[in-house]
Parts: sequence; C-alpha cells; structure tokens
Amino acid sequence: MNTTTRLLGDLDSKALVDRFIRVNHAGEFGAKRIYEGQLAILGKSTYGSTIRHMQKQEERHLESFDRLIVERRIRPTALHPIWNLAGFALGAGTALLGPKAAMACTIAVEEVIDKHYAKQAEQLGQDDKELKATIEEFRAEELEHRDTAREHGGEKAIGYPVLRRLIQSGSRAAIWLSERI
Repeated sequence: MNTTTRLLGDLDSKALVDRFIRVNHAGEFGAKRIYEGQLAILGKSTYGSTIRHMQKQEERHLESFDRLIVERRIRPTALHPIWNLAGFALGAGTALLGPKAAMACTIAVEEVIDKHYAKQAEQLGQDDKELKATIEEFRAEELEHRDTAREHGGEKAIGYPVLRRLIQSGSRAAIWLSERI
C-alpha cells in the first residue's frame, strides 16, 4: 500500500487488510446464503446444477476467509445474523420471481464484487501477495458466475434494470456496513 498518499484518517496497512478480510468473509457468507435461497426454490429445475456449481465455489471462498479470520485473529462483522437472513431472502425472493430473475441477481451482485475485489487487489499492491492472489482467484470465479448468469438469460428478466440497480445498491451498502461493523 502506497503510504505516501495516505491522508489523515486513512487506515494503516494492518487495519486495511483486516477490513478486507472481514468484508470478504461477510460477502462470501452472503453469497452462499443467496445460492441456498435460490436452490430452495429452483433446486429441482434445470437451473439447479448451475446454481449448485456456483454455490460450491462460494463455499470454497467462504472456507478460505473462515481460515483467514481465525489465523489472523480478525473480528468478523457483527452483522452476520442479518446477512444470514438477508442473503437467503434475496436468493429465494429473486428465484420466486423466476429463474431469469435469480440469474439477474447473480449478475448484479457479481458486478459489484468484481469492482470491490479489483479495488482491494489494487490497494494491496505487493504488501500481502498471498491475500492478493486469493482475491484475484476468487474475482475470476465471480466473473465466471456473472457470465454464466448472463448466458442463462439474467439480463432478460422482467424489470432487469430496476432489479439490477436495487440489488447493486443493497450489495454496496452491505459492503460498506460489513467493513465497519
């Protein structure tokens, strides 16, 4: 992290890395819950195997951040119980609107996560190469999820532009809150 551009109130390197791990842990948990909600509704449909594949990757991401939270003794977000309910509700709610709406949800979330992970990787620079490599690996898989959801018609969901904006606003708010609380 470039210390020459630090401003008054900026986090030091350790605090910034702790924030990254905390928010990514929360985000991967939320993603797992979104897919669990979608599978509760669409698990037996033709979309089930696609959603299960993405869920398995999110579970692996979560396991990685579970490990980092413990190894580095980082406090997880206090909002974990809220993300538990909100993630499942978002997944199930969009799935109830139909498979394309569930895919629209994935597109919206993954577009936000792409920018989020890219910013983190840039901020890390060469300071924590292991964490940066993890973030870049997971970012590639999140982009795969976005592309898969596009291929499955997510952009053709009824009300897609509005749904996308709402989900992205919620995702950005969840990131901001999880970094701090």
